[in-house]
Amino acid sequence: MRRSLLLSCLLTLLVWATASAQDRQVTGKVTSADDGSSLPGVSIQVKGSSRGTQTDANGAYTISVPSSGGTLIFSFIGTTTQEVEIGNRSTIDVRLVNDARALNEVVVVGYGTQQRRDLTGSQVTVRGDDIARLPVQTFETALQGRTPGVQITQGSGRLGSALQIRVRGAASISAGNEPLYVLDGIPITSQDVNTTDNELFSPLADIDPNDIESIEILKDASASAIYGSRASNGVVLVTTKRGKVGRTNVTVGYYTGVSKPTRLRKFLNAAQYKELFSEAATNAGYVPAEEFEGAGLDLNSTSDVNWSDQAFQTGSVNQANFGISGGNEKTRFNLSGALNKQIGIVIANEFKRNNIRLNLDHNISKKFTVGTSLALTRTINRKTPGDNAFSNPVQLNALPPIQPIYDPANPTQFNRQTLYYNNLIEVTNAYNYANTYRIFGNLFGSYQVIPGLTFRTEYGFDFLNLQEELYQGRLTEDGSPTGYGYQAQSRALNWTTNNTLSYLRTFGNHNIDLLGGITYQEQNLQSVTTSGRGFPNDQFKKLASAARILSGSSTATGYSILSYVARANYKYRDRYLLGLSGRIDGSSRFGANNRYGFFPSVSAGWVLNEEPFIKNLVPVLSLLKLRASYGVTGNSEIGNFDSRGLYSAIPYADQAGIQPTQIANPDLRWEKSSQFDLGLEFGFRNNRVNGQIDLYDKTTNDLLLNVPQPAINGFTTIARNIGSLRNRGIEFSVTSQNLVGAFRWSTNFNISFNRNKVLRLDVSPIRPNSRFLSYVTEGQPLGIFYGKKYLGADPANGDALYEGPDGKPTNDYASAPDLYVGNPNPDFTGGLTNNFSYKGFDLNVLLQFVSGNDIYNVAGLFQSVNGDYFDNQTVDQLRRWQKPGDQTDIPQARLYEGNGTSVSSRWVQDGSFLRVKTVSLGYNVPSRLMRRVFAQSARIYVSALNLFTFTKYTGYDPEVSTQYANSSTQTANVALGHDFYTPPQARTITVGINLGF
Repeated sequence: MRRSLLLSCLLTLLVWATASAQDRQVTGKVTSADDGSSLPGVSIQVKGSSRGTQTDANGAYTISVPSSGGTLIFSFIGTTTQEVEIGNRSTIDVRLVNDARALNEVVVVGYGTQQRRDLTGSQVTVRGDDIARLPVQTFETALQGRTPGVQITQGSGRLGSALQIRVRGAASISAGNEPLYVLDGIPITSQDVNTTDNELFSPLADIDPNDIESIEILKDASASAIYGSRASNGVVLVTTKRGKVGRTNVTVGYYTGVSKPTRLRKFLNAAQYKELFSEAATNAGYVPAEEFEGAGLDLNSTSDVNWSDQAFQTGSVNQANFGISGGNEKTRFNLSGALNKQIGIVIANEFKRNNIRLNLDHNISKKFTVGTSLALTRTINRKTPGDNAFSNPVQLNALPPIQPIYDPANPTQFNRQTLYYNNLIEVTNAYNYANTYRIFGNLFGSYQVIPGLTFRTEYGFDFLNLQEELYQGRLTEDGSPTGYGYQAQSRALNWTTNNTLSYLRTFGNHNIDLLGGITYQEQNLQSVTTSGRGFPNDQFKKLASAARILSGSSTATGYSILSYVARANYKYRDRYLLGLSGRIDGSSRFGANNRYGFFPSVSAGWVLNEEPFIKNLVPVLSLLKLRASYGVTGNSEIGNFDSRGLYSAIPYADQAGIQPTQIANPDLRWEKSSQFDLGLEFGFRNNRVNGQIDLYDKTTNDLLLNVPQPAINGFTTIARNIGSLRNRGIEFSVTSQNLVGAFRWSTNFNISFNRNKVLRLDVSPIRPNSRFLSYVTEGQPLGIFYGKKYLGADPANGDALYEGPDGKPTNDYASAPDLYVGNPNPDFTGGLTNNFSYKGFDLNVLLQFVSGNDIYNVAGLFQSVNGDYFDNQTVDQLRRWQKPGDQTDIPQARLYEGNGTSVSSRWVQDGSFLRVKTVSLGYNVPSRLMRRVFAQSARIYVSALNLFTFTKYTGYDPEVSTQYANSSTQTANVALGHDFYTPPQARTITVGINLGF
C-alpha cells in the first residue's frame, strides 16, 4: 500500500515537472489603437485553457504558455476582442481598437431597431442570458430587481399565478394597469381568460424564458407613444432568439431542484389553544367545556396537529431543453424546445409546459428577405380545488390543533367533522385542471425599394385555447352527496397585420430615420361553460355521466384597432438628436363620437461628450447625453362594450325576452397620460462605469369610472371619463466593471422613487370591500389605507383602544373616526446585482429591495383576534392582556365579544423587505477537456431563487397581491397591499448542466 502511494506521488511529480518544462513565458504590452495610451486591466487568456492574466498599470503583462504555442485572447471593456497566434514569439504587443458596437449597441424599439446612443426616450434592457440561468416559470419573475421604474409583484406562491407589473406607478383606477406585451413585433394576449373564480393565471407562462434574446421595457412617452392608445402603462418588447451566420451550434441543458416555502407561520399548539380559548370563554362569562362542545370541539382531546404545515409540501422542478441554430448568408435558423415540470409548494398544485419554437430567416435576394416564427406550447396547470379567495389550502391554519387530521372512526379517511372544511379532502377526492394549447405565429417579408427605403409587411397571430375541468367528489363539501363537475373552454384569437415603410439615410453630417405605416389588430374571445351533478360514483367524472345538467352558457366578445403610425428621428454631427412620433388609433371599444384618438410625442437629445470642449476637458468620458421628452399615450383597457347600450336575454314563463342592461355613452373616450421625462446618461473609460438618471412627471386625465345614476332611470351606473391621477418619480441606475482581468467583478445598482396622487375624483370616495382598508379619494395616493386607528390594549381592563374624535384613546369603536392609517405604495424599490468570475468559475448574486409600503393582513381578522372565535390563532396572541397593568397591544381574550376584532389598523404592518432574489454559481469546463468527448463547451451550475428574505412583516411573505378572476379591475387596482391567506413565495434550489456541440 505504501509503495503504491509513493509510486503515485512520484508519477504525479514527474508529470508536473514535465508539464512545467514544456511551458514558456510570453511578455508584452497592450495599448490603445486610438492614442497609443497604455491599457491597464486588459484580460489575457490562453484559448482553450484556464490560464489567464491581466495587464498592470502600464499595460504590461507576462503569461505562461505551452511551448507548442497556441492562441492568446485579449479582451477589454469597450474594445474589439482580439485573438493572436503565439507561434515561436516570446514578445507580443497588441493595439486594441475601440468597438463602436460595445459603446453603441443596437436595441429593439417599436417597429424597428435603433442604436442605444441615439435613443431620446427612456427604456431598459434585460438580456436573455440573465433570464435563462434562473429556474423561473415566467420571464417576468426574472425581471424583479433588475429594472428601474418597474415594480413587479409575484402575488402568490402558486404555480402559474399572475404577476402584477407597474411601470412608473399605477395610471388608472378602473381600467387595466398592466403594460402592453409585444412578442417579436406582434401584440399578444396577456389577460387571464379563465372562467372560474380562481386566482388569476398568467398567459405569459406559455413563453419559455430560454427562447428570449432580449426584453425591452419602454417607459416614457417618447419610447412608447408609437403604440398609442395602449401605452400609458408602458410597453414590454420581447424578442426571441434567431439564427446567425456561422457553424451550426447545438445546445442541450437540464436542471433539477427542490422548492420550499420562504416562510411558515407559527400557530398555537394544542395546550396553548386550550388555554387561550378556555380563558376567552371564562372572561366572557361562559363555561369553557360547554362552548367547546357547542363548536364541535373536545376540550379533552389528545390531538396536537400543526394544520398550517399541512397546506404545504416540498416541491420540485425539472426542465430539459435543447437548441439548434446556425445558417449561412442565405438562410438562418433557430430551433428550440423544452419540457418543464414543477410540483408546487402548495398541496395539489402542479405545472407542466411543453414547447417548441422555430425561427427562420431567408434572403431571397440582396433586396428581398422573408422570415417566420412559429411556437407551439402546451401547459397543464393543476390548480388547487376550491382555490378561491375564501377556500384555499392555506386556510387550513384556521382549524383547531385539537382536531385530528383523520377520522378517528375510520383512520384511512380524512376527518370531515372539523370546525371548518378540511381542504385535505380535496387532494384525493377532487381535481382542477387548466390545460392551455397555444400557438404564436409570425410571417414577414421586407423589400428594399431603393437604397435606404425598405417596405416591411408582417402578419402575426396568437391563438390560445384554454380547457378547464373541475370535478369534486362526493366526499368533498361542494361535491356532496353525488359529485359535482364543471367544464369550460375558452378560445382567444388575436391577430395583427403591420405594413410599414422605413427610410434611413445619411447626408454629410445629417442622419434621418423615418417610419410610416398602417397596423390592424383584432381579437375574438369565445367561452362555453357547463356544470352538472349526480354522478354514479367518483370514477365517472365527465359531464356525460351527470344525472342533472345544472347550467350551460356561452359568450363571445371581441374588439379591433386600426392604427396609423409615424416616426422621424434626426441626428446632426452625431451629437444633436431630435425625435418625433405620432399614432392615430381607432378602437371599437369607444363611443361613436370619440372612436379615434391621436397620440404624439417629441423628444430631443444632446450627446455632450462629442463636443470638443467636453472631450478636452474630460478625456475619460465615453458618454454624456442629456435628453428630454414629452408625449401623450392612452389606455384602452376597458370592457369591449362599455360605451354601448346593451340588452340581455331574460326568459319568463318559458318565453324568450330581452331587457336593457347598460346605458350607452357615445362620448366615452380614452384615458390619456401626458408624460414629461428628463434624463441624463453617462459613461467613463469606455463605459467601464455607466448609468443614467431619469426624472418623470406623468398625469392621467379622463379616468374611466362607473358613475352612479338615479335608479329611476332604470340603470344604476354609467361609464364616464372623470378624474385625474398623477405619478412623479426619479430613477437611477449605474453599472460598473470593478475589476477586469483574470478575476472579474461587475456591479449593477438601480433604485426608483415614485409618488402617486389622485388629483381629481368627481365621484364619492371609493372603497372596494367592507373588509378592506383600501380607499380612493382626492389628494391621497391610490389605495391608501383608511379606517380606525388601533392603539393597543387598555392596561387597566384589557379593552381594545382606538383613536377617538378628540385624538385621545377610546374603547368605543363606533365613535372612533376613520383616519389615514397606511400607504401600500412603496417609497422606493430597486436591486443590486454582483457578477464575479475567475478562470472557469462565475457567481451571480441579485438583491431585491422594496421599502416604505404597508400591508394590511386581512386574515388577521380571523387568525389574530385574541380568541374571538375558535379559529386557531397566531402565536403573538400569547402576549394578550391578562391582568391589570399589563402593557401589550393584544386585548383581553373574550369569546364572541369582538374585543378589538373589527376592521382597523391593528393588522397594518410595514411590508418593506430585502430579498436575496437569485444566486447562481457555475463552472465552465475547459474546452480542451470537452473536445475529448466531442463537445465544445459545458457549464455546471447551482442556482437559488428567493434564497433569503429579511422583513418585519409577520405574514407568510411581504410580496402580496390578492387578485382573483371574479374581482373587478377596479378592485385589483385599488386593493393594494392586502394579504388574505396568500401562499408564500417558493425558495427553489436547482443544479444543472448546459452542453454545447
